[in-house]
Formats: sequence, C-alpha cells, structure tokens
Amino acid sequence: MADQSPPSESMIARPGVPVIRNVNWGGLWTLYVKEVRRFFKVQLQTIWAPAVTTLLFLVVFTVALGGGGRTVTLDGQGIPFADFIAPGLIVMGMLQNAFANASFSLLVGKIQGTIVDYLMPPLSTGELLAALCAGAVTRAFCVGGAVWLAMALWPGVSVTPHHLWAILWFGLLGSLFLALMGVLTSIWAEKFDHAAAVTNFVVAPLALLSGTFYSVDRLAPAFQTISHANPFFYIISGFRYGFLGVADSPILIGSAVILGLDIVLAFACYRLLRSGWKIKS
Repeated sequence: MADQSPPSESMIARPGVPVIRNVNWGGLWTLYVKEVRRFFKVQLQTIWAPAVTTLLFLVVFTVALGGGGRTVTLDGQGIPFADFIAPGLIVMGMLQNAFANASFSLLVGKIQGTIVDYLMPPLSTGELLAALCAGAVTRAFCVGGAVWLAMALWPGVSVTPHHLWAILWFGLLGSLFLALMGVLTSIWAEKFDHAAAVTNFVVAPLALLSGTFYSVDRLAPAFQTISHANPFFYIISGFRYGFLGVADSPILIGSAVILGLDIVLAFACYRLLRSGWKIKS
C-alpha cells in the first residue's frame, strides 16, 4: 500500500500562520518581469519610437530654428543651445514613458476584466506597488538610454556626463514620481480617455513648461515663481546638472522636493490600493 503518512509541518502551515512571512520576493520579481516583458514585446512603440520623437525635437529646435550658434547663459556660463536642451529632452522622454507604463497596467485590467490577475496572487499592497513602479522606472531608463545613444551619435551635441550620480539620482526620482502618478491615475481612471486627459492636460504641460527649452532665469519674476512651483522643473534642473555641471536651482533643494513628493504619492497610492477604491467591487 502507498504511504499515507500526513505531510510534515514544513509543507503545510498551521492555521493562522502565514507561509510567506516577510517579503514575497518570488512574486514581486514575477510581476516585475511581467511588466517589463509587456512593454518589451512592443519595444518599437514603447522604447524606440519615443527616442526618435525626442530626437526630432532636438532637430527642430537646433536646426529648423537656427539654434546652431545660440547659447544659453546658465549660472554665468554660456552653454551651447543644443547641449542645454539635450538633457531636458532625455529626462522628459523618461518621465512621459514612466507615466504611460504605470497608468496602463491597472487600467487595462479594469477595462478588460483581468484586474484579478493583480489582486489574487499572494502579494501585499506594498509588493504590488513596488513591482508596478519598478516596471515603469525600467521602461523610463530604457527610453532614456535609447535617447542618449541617439543624441550621442548626433553631430553638434555633447551629452557627456559630468556627474553620473546626479543623472542616475534625478532620473530615478523623476521616473518614480511619474510612475506613482501613473498608478494613481490608473486607480482613478475608468476608461482610457481619463488617462489620456491626465497626460494631455497635466503631464505634457508640466513637462513642456519646466525649463526644458529655455532658462527659467530669463522669465519675468511672476513666471519664475510659477516655474519653481512645478516639480518637473527640479527634476530637469537636477538631471541637466549631471551633464553640464550647472543648474537653474540648488540641487539639494530640488532633490528634497522630489523625494518628499515621491513619499507623499507612494503613501497615497498605498492607501488607495489597500482600500480597493475603484478596483475591488
């Protein structure tokens, strides 16, 4: 007869005792890989197309507008116009794609009825949020790397890093900021039009009016105040510092502002995901 001995305690946990006592690293990694594979399957659309679009911005502003001989004064230094806008274009592409990736995951699950694939696995709220944001940040850095490579090969533009830590730090803070905004949008939105409205009326204006194409110091005092209230300004200024060694604003202040906003948004997303607002029936 077959052995009918009961399974040991190591195989089945006692009632009330969790099997996964700490972080479910296996589940977190699986969801992260799923998010990365999702955008890599259509990488022409999600990575290379944004790189080409961003490079076209550079061409328009440096060639079509006669920007080849123009300079921008930043912290008392004359910076070639192409070198000035290149870092802003790189990080702008990163931010927009981090938002696009994070705002798609939960939203498409709600619309197609597959949200259960995110809610049923043995993942805590923090693990779910971490995996979604990590996938969005990964896409942002893939886009940023593709844009940087294209600009490095483009004649007349210098994108040699001066402070690599600033590039990585502000790229991470900015991508995480937009990823959390994307998760928040996907929780609130009920159709793709809602997410598109946030993209068109919030993300795009803030990105374009953050000093990407101009120095904030050249603006009138009232508009300078408005620009300093824009969190994208600190992200782009810090990221540009990594390439040029100069910035529009103090690096420590910008870092503290974006880090604080990331913490606030992470807490808001965590609470909403935990409550199941507009996700669980």
